[in-house]
Amino acid sequence: MAETRLLTEFGIGTSLRRCDYTEAALRAVRDALWRNSINLAELFDLPKSAMVLDVEIGVARPDLVDVDKIKAAFPYGQPRVFVTEGGLDVPRLDGPPNVIANVAISVSLDLEHSK
Repeated sequence: MAETRLLTEFGIGTSLRRCDYTEAALRAVRDALWRNSINLAELFDLPKSAMVLDVEIGVARPDLVDVDKIKAAFPYGQPRVFVTEGGLDVPRLDGPPNVIANVAISVSLDLEHSK
């Protein structure tokens, strides 16, 4: 499949009290998704399921992100989730750190075979 990247959106999410890396990542994904209502598939007369979604997540503890929960957050398309070290843990005096996750979601379509 010859994918063409057409759009990248960014998001940020936090877990302020529970130190939940998956929840911070989910909030970042939702932030990016709900920021716009662009449906590229319709612009190219393709089904929504044809969209390939490369989801790059940065958190301080990548091993604590449940990738299956992240994939389940997408209402359509083919999410491919990559979690890497990034984001930020902000220390607190009264408990675990505040967790900040960053996400970049890139949308691609196979335009070569859609004609």
